Amino acid sequence: MDRPLMPKATAVWLVDNTTLTFEQIAKFCGLHALEVKGIADGEVGAGIRGLDPVSGGQLERGEIERCEKDSSAELKLLRPAAADIKQPKRKAPRYTPLSKRQDRPDAIAWLLRNHPELADQQICKLLGTTKNTVNAVRDRTHWKSQEIRPRDPVILGLCSQIDLDAAVIAARAVRAEAGEPIPAPVELGVED
Repeated sequence: MDRPLMPKATAVWLVDNTTLTFEQIAKFCGLHALEVKGIADGEVGAGIRGLDPVSGGQLERGEIERCEKDSSAELKLLRPAAADIKQPKRKAPRYTPLSKRQDRPDAIAWLLRNHPELADQQICKLLGTTKNTVNAVRDRTHWKSQEIRPRDPVILGLCSQIDLDAAVIAARAVRAEAGEPIPAPVELGVED
C-alpha cells in the first residue's frame, strides 16, 4: 500500500490542518499538485470531508512535523499492522468434472479398502464428496454399488499423490496419539 486510504479526503485534511507544500501532499496522496492546489482553493473536493491520517494510523504526527520543516522531504506512509499478518489461503470448493464424477464411488471404495485409517471427513475432503456417499459405498447401499470397482483416486485424477500421502500420515498420527492400532486393509466384498 503506497498511498493512503481515501487519498482525496486525506489531501483535504492535510491542506486544512498542516503547512505541507502542495507537492508533498500530492506525492503522498498520489494526486497531481494542481489538484491539491484546487482543493486548497475550494474548487476541487468541495463536498469532501477531510480524513485524519494520524488517527487512521496512516501517518505519525512526528512525520508531518518533519516534513513541515523540510519542504523537500516526502511523507512516508506507516505500514499497517495487518500487512504483517498473512491471510490463510482459502481453497476453492473442489470441482470435479462431469466425466470424473462417476469415478468417485470407485475411488471411495479403494480408499476404504486400502486405507481404513482415514476418517470419513478426510475422504470427503480428499475426493470432494459427502459423508452420505462414503457411507453408502461402505454399506453397499449406493445406487451404483453393483458396478463399483475399487480404483486408485490418484490414477483417476481425483486427488494428487501428495494430498493422499499427507492425509494418510495425518490419520495414522491421530490414531497413534489416541493409542489406537492402525487397522489392516479391509475387503469390502467388492471385486477387483
